[in-house]
This record gives sequence, C-alpha cells and structure tokens, in this order.
Amino acid sequence: MTIKLLCIGKTDNKQLQQLIEVYLKRLQFYNKFETEIIPDLKKVKNLDENQQKVKEGEQILSKVQNSDFLVLLDENGKQFSSEAFSEYIQKRLNSGLKQLIFVIGGPYGFSEAVYQRANSKISLSKMTFSHQMARLFFTEQVYRAFTILRNEPYHHK
Repeated sequence: MTIKLLCIGKTDNKQLQQLIEVYLKRLQFYNKFETEIIPDLKKVKNLDENQQKVKEGEQILSKVQNSDFLVLLDENGKQFSSEAFSEYIQKRLNSGLKQLIFVIGGPYGFSEAVYQRANSKISLSKMTFSHQMARLFFTEQVYRAFTILRNEPYHHK
C-alpha cells in the first residue's frame, strides 16, 4: 500500500522542509510514502472563501481514484493517541488498499465535494497549526506509527 500526503501549497520555510525530509527519509524503510504538493491557486483576490475551496477541491479530487481511501486532516476529525493512530494505519494496511491518501487542505478548509468523497477525518489536535507545521507533525506521526507497529524504541509509553 502507498500512503500519500496531498497538500495545498508548498512549504516556504526551509527549516521546516528539512525536518519534514528527515521523516520522509526514515519512512522509506517502512512503507511507500509520497507527498504531492498541489500549487496554490493563482488570482484568488476575486474569489470568496467558498469559491477558493471549490477550486482547491477540484484539484484535490482530480488526484484521487475511486479505489483510494481518502482521509482529511480536519480540525473536526477524530483525534487519536499515537498508539491508536498506529492501529488505524495497521487496519488500513491489512485491508488490501492500494493507496491511502491523507489531505491537508488550503487556508479555508475543504469544499463540500471533498467532504462528501472523504472516507474519514482525523484531527491532529484541538489547537490550530499552520499548514506547514501540520505537514511536519503528520509526517512525524506516520513515522512514529510504524515504529510502534514494529515495537521499536522511538516511541516511549
């Protein structure tokens, strides 16, 4: 199974990007993990929030196949402990999925069409993080999930 992280907009902060790269490199030893950046929309000054969400949603959905399991990283999603998240990943691995896609949306969230297509929603925290920080935290948590599943010493109870 491939795990993919779809993100709207690139990470401008080089230090954050370097940290993300550390976990991406570590993850390659456990499972196929890809990130795909959907470029920020151009000419958004004439678009209201909903129009921007709709356009971003169209871009997100163009990257998703019918057989993919789509998980939105959303403030209203289910919260997990690291151990429970590792079990969530394990269940998806056991299910025979070809691709598990997690999405970090744009600044205004997701369109109704994306919510309708989603199979699940996960929240990283009740706190609000920048989209760039969310990428780092999420990537680290996927790495942590695999170390938990392998009983490696990275995670301490």
